[in-house]
Amino acid sequence: MECIFGIDVSKDSAEVAILANDRVVHSFKMALNKLGFAELEEQLQSFSEPVVIFEATGVYSRRVAAFFQREGLAYTQINPLQAKRAMEDFRSRKNDALDAEGLARAMARFHFASTYQEKPVYGELRDLERTYQQHNEDIVRAKNRLHRSLQMTFPEIEHVLSSTDGVLYWHLVQRFPHPNLVLECELDAITQIVQASTPKNIGLRRAQRIAGKLLDLAELSAPAALATDYIVKMTATQAHEVERPDHLKTETIREMAAAAKGLSEVRILMTIPGIGEKTALCLLAELGDVRRFHSANAINAYVGIDLIEYQSGNYTAEQHIRKRRNAYARKIMCRAIINIVSAAKYTPTRISAAYKRKKQSSQSKRTKQIAVAAMSQLNRLIRHLILNDELYDKTAFSPEQ
Repeated sequence: MECIFGIDVSKDSAEVAILANDRVVHSFKMALNKLGFAELEEQLQSFSEPVVIFEATGVYSRRVAAFFQREGLAYTQINPLQAKRAMEDFRSRKNDALDAEGLARAMARFHFASTYQEKPVYGELRDLERTYQQHNEDIVRAKNRLHRSLQMTFPEIEHVLSSTDGVLYWHLVQRFPHPNLVLECELDAITQIVQASTPKNIGLRRAQRIAGKLLDLAELSAPAALATDYIVKMTATQAHEVERPDHLKTETIREMAAAAKGLSEVRILMTIPGIGEKTALCLLAELGDVRRFHSANAINAYVGIDLIEYQSGNYTAEQHIRKRRNAYARKIMCRAIINIVSAAKYTPTRISAAYKRKKQSSQSKRTKQIAVAAMSQLNRLIRHLILNDELYDKTAFSPEQ
């Protein structure tokens, strides 16, 4: 007798329906705490080889998945869209109890495969990488705020260096958020401040050039705010707020490297020309254990670069990617392709050669399609290397091929 546990997970609790012989033999509501999981374990032990299915509900379902992983039990977790389609025939009304029963009946009909249980390190890497992405988003917001404030206090300082990123620039803004603060100092004093504003070794001549340019810009500046206005103090604070998440990003990458120390995938990915440690760690964190994908097309679908085709009668729409699933993975893979193409100057690959060939033979408006094709190639390469535990052979391709 097949016994199926359908679990509908919400924020603090879950509805459980136990289906046997095509009827619900028991249902109950459990809290997502030790008492609730003890009750669930007791019910599971009363049946022989129970099947479990629940819907992925973001962070809420992770507690349920963690319970089954700790107990060493198989389970099936399906995404909300898949659950909705599978339960269409069973859902005439909607509430949590009926959803739990619907999940169980969908399992009885479609026999979904058990969810591949990754090693905990992949979940740890994913959490760290999402934290890294949050720091990125914090930096973007902080930089936008800083830019707006500088337009009032000292807009010219944005041109003192070639980039408005980096510790040196942020330290200069913290020290000189208003041109009057620059004009109060002598050139030698500003030069010393420049040299002290970066942990890197900076030559005296370069520091003097920066100091001289800063002085020239300060003399030309006509800010909207006075040096004593509150916005000047706020600007210095905002420059510090940009620097803080940048430091946290560096720390997060270090933690990711330490967590992935025992995984061979990072070393394998780093042998692909253009992929460094940070990109390799972020790719691995978002893709997880690549061995769970039955094909490269499955990775494409997971990332959201699988193509959608629409044809009706004489009309055929242009193919486009699905753009659902993992937006972070798409972003990282796109950056990886850019790096691979850049590295092709010294170490060409089939991916970079195909990208450049298509780029030269097509119009610029097809750049996204070409990038997606290259990402698909990269997925095939990554899967092949990891499944076979191979390093990338840099001599396997030559531009003449």
